Amino acid sequence: MSSGDGDGEGGAEGAPPEQLALIRESVRKANVPKAKPRTWRGAALAKELPVARVLVDKGVLHLDRYFDYAVPEDLDAQAQPGVRVRVRFGAGRHRVREGRREGGGLIDGYLVERLAESDYAGPLAALAQVVSPEPVLSEELLGLARAVADRYAGSLADVLQLAVPPRNARAEGRASPAPLPVPGVPDAGPWARYGRGAAFLESLASGGAPRAVWNALPGPGWAEELARAVGATLASGRGALVVVPDGRAVSRVDAALTSLLGEGRHAVLTAEAGPEKRYRQWLAVRRGSVRAVVGTRAAMFAPVRDLGLVAIWDDGDGSHSEPHAPQPHAREVLLLRAAHDKCAFLLGSWSCTVEAAQLVESGWALPLVAGREQVRAVAPLVRTVGDGDLARDEAARAARLPTIAWQVVREGLRHGPVLVQVPRRGYVPRMACAQCRAAARCRHCAGPIESQDAGTLRCTWCGRDEPAWHCPECGGFRLRAQIVGARRTAEELGRAFPTVPVRTSGREQVLDTVPDAPALVVSTPGAEPVADGGYAAALLLDGWAMLGRPDLRAGEEALRRWIGAASLVRPQGAGGTVVAVAEPTLRPVQALVRWDPVGHAVRELAERAELGFPPVSRMAAVSGVPEALAEFLAAAELPGDAEVLGPVPVHVTEAGRPRRPGAPPPGEHWERVLIRVPPGSGAALAAALKTAQAARMARGGSEPVRIRVDPPDIG
Repeated sequence: MSSGDGDGEGGAEGAPPEQLALIRESVRKANVPKAKPRTWRGAALAKELPVARVLVDKGVLHLDRYFDYAVPEDLDAQAQPGVRVRVRFGAGRHRVREGRREGGGLIDGYLVERLAESDYAGPLAALAQVVSPEPVLSEELLGLARAVADRYAGSLADVLQLAVPPRNARAEGRASPAPLPVPGVPDAGPWARYGRGAAFLESLASGGAPRAVWNALPGPGWAEELARAVGATLASGRGALVVVPDGRAVSRVDAALTSLLGEGRHAVLTAEAGPEKRYRQWLAVRRGSVRAVVGTRAAMFAPVRDLGLVAIWDDGDGSHSEPHAPQPHAREVLLLRAAHDKCAFLLGSWSCTVEAAQLVESGWALPLVAGREQVRAVAPLVRTVGDGDLARDEAARAARLPTIAWQVVREGLRHGPVLVQVPRRGYVPRMACAQCRAAARCRHCAGPIESQDAGTLRCTWCGRDEPAWHCPECGGFRLRAQIVGARRTAEELGRAFPTVPVRTSGREQVLDTVPDAPALVVSTPGAEPVADGGYAAALLLDGWAMLGRPDLRAGEEALRRWIGAASLVRPQGAGGTVVAVAEPTLRPVQALVRWDPVGHAVRELAERAELGFPPVSRMAAVSGVPEALAEFLAAAELPGDAEVLGPVPVHVTEAGRPRRPGAPPPGEHWERVLIRVPPGSGAALAAALKTAQAARMARGGSEPVRIRVDPPDIG
């Protein structure tokens, strides 16, 4: 009897209803373990090339090599170079039966090549399974991955995890669209504003491989200019790859490519896309259906056919540095691709990094810049407010903004939106001496002091109150907010301009665009939305806080952030004005006023060359607990010209706080050393570190030691 024929209460008291019991039984049957791949014991081998060389997917350095497996005859047709396979790994030589090694756990891998015989003298295990007949690892991609692994002292398997997206069977089963015919050559358009812009596009369209460092003019035209470079490359019958920092930049280049070339000629590759969509787009690129790719750093390994151009926008953005091992930088990966594939290279930005200046200084790339008259025609007016101005301005001592800033905001709101850039996020401010700007530190543990909601001062490290703080540098008793976040700034501006809407853009919510209407837009660096028609004015607050960071790149990064925000402001002829609250005598501030990021990068490069700092020298950071770090350095056979700096203690990660890549686990006390070598010894340093780490892992070292080659921040 079914439950519908009775009272619906099932059978005996406490027994489940009949339908529920049937469901449980069906689920129980469905969970029966599937049969594992065969071990192919005694199976006949492939008649031709019976040995498969496999890269196992184990990202440990002492296993960073190929392993040979026997190819069963039944897998002969599918086991082609580049396909995904599963093999049994970890069986000892004593586990041999009928001439085949058995045992071990199943592990994924890639079939690299087929051989007639193996150079391994012992018995071989057989391939367990060909996961998919789709060849995803080409010879070119394998060579690039190996070069990246060697440069960053990492394993090939770790690089391939970044280069090849996870398999999606549904996406793999769908056919990719047929490739479209070669488009026509686009005209120079906005590239005519640059001295060699038109010639650069002509070289791309004719099949050439020009290499250029492009200092883009302020304004939103950079996306269209990138699209035209891609279009010229496609017109030559070759492929193009563009890497940008974030999803907002991807959307702008995507729209520019669609407008110029139409639908279906390019693919978008980002980590934010779902697994099926990302893999489907990636397969379309690998199969040759699409010749152009735009994406974030996830696209730097995209398998573009007949690569003719690699381009990167804003290479100084931290998003281009991969946080996962071996932590490659997109700029360096694209440089390797340009050298290996002998294709064109384009590095573009509103600003200019020291690495970009080095490419021009060495003669490897040519500068692609506009004349000074063209720069002055499109750049906004930049004004500065230094310490002397603030000291004479009583309003600035009591309020958030100096008088000149209030005047610029008031005038700008008559004509459109005004951008306010705040260096940090958050609400609770860090404190500093109001007289000498020295950071306020705890007398007991030297931790930073913050102002609590009740106005009391408290150490953020030990939690002790500081009711009678005074500055140990100058003896002052007055404090000021060292860092005031976007939310607090927005509240203060909202009270000062009660009839004007205030919008914020930052970590919680990043705006893409804002309308061309009077409004205050408070943003953290890098999150500035684009205003329709450009901003009427911009305020760059707390410049001293950005310049005072304890980092080698503080000045370069501050200038990049400032120029990135100022490039969204209308030209000076249209009334666009930028006010930077920073000491005007400092070199980055002067470069902003003159709009000369290239000159700043060239002078910075010359100083680093004199001091032996990166990028002129190569450097690696090695960190770990003191005992493990000392053991590693003692065993490493570093190049004779290597210089070891340190060790120094690493900042302890607080529990519950976000953990930066490479930072120690919460509560652990680590140390760090910097190893520096002169130009030409970078490959030897990476090889020595990789060898030492592999030997240490083979011995079963319990404490981790982390290596990062060319760290973006070294203090």
